[in-house]
Amino acid sequence: MPLLERLRNDFVVLRQLLRGMPRDAAQSQQLQAFYGPQAAHYDEFRDRLLPGRAELISRLPLSDGAHVVELGGGTGRNLDFFGERLDAVASVEIVDLCTALLDVARTRASGRANVRVIEADATTYRPDRNVDCVYFSYSLTMIPNWQAALANAWAMLKPGGTIGVVDFCVPMTSAIRLRALQSIESTFWKRWFAHDGVRLNPDHRVMLRQLFPHNEIVERRARVPYLPAAMVPYYLFIGQKPLAS
Repeated sequence: MPLLERLRNDFVVLRQLLRGMPRDAAQSQQLQAFYGPQAAHYDEFRDRLLPGRAELISRLPLSDGAHVVELGGGTGRNLDFFGERLDAVASVEIVDLCTALLDVARTRASGRANVRVIEADATTYRPDRNVDCVYFSYSLTMIPNWQAALANAWAMLKPGGTIGVVDFCVPMTSAIRLRALQSIESTFWKRWFAHDGVRLNPDHRVMLRQLFPHNEIVERRARVPYLPAAMVPYYLFIGQKPLAS
């Protein structure tokens, strides 16, 4: 993409980010007002903002014929990270509340009989059957009742099923001499993201570990577009629902 065109597209997205997420409306209306004007340029900008998505998808242990649900799937961009494995799964359901983003997802999923795009609430939607895998890709921090979303994910998973999460987080360290700096950094990122409806909360990982005691979690950092000195923390979590539950 030519540089000037990219800058114009980025301006559309950045303008919405500066305006922030509307507050006085239902969740679906907030999402539509915030993402609607930037939906056409959403993926190109977020590919530089949201790290770790391809890695998360590649690490999900999906067998042939697996049934998969993405909660808060937006534009369906993560479908592209499945590669050839997408042909081998029985179904992928992309669930979101934002009409504008789901319109992009429907275009992306066109012609794929094993992909369904569903406008629904991640805290209450249930597929027709228990599934092999549920994942959240930068959506858990945007769901106000995230506890209900995780409980819903747990409920729809088969025993032994897999949950995957990639999202921004507050940095965590046990080093005493770093705690003051960590507190300052955490406050900055919480306020910076909250403007756009993203709620950083270390309790996400606490609940994930409680629900899915067999797990792997890693924390990393990535650059932020137009903030060259900033390295934002994010994490990947992959857990398994206990066989006896």
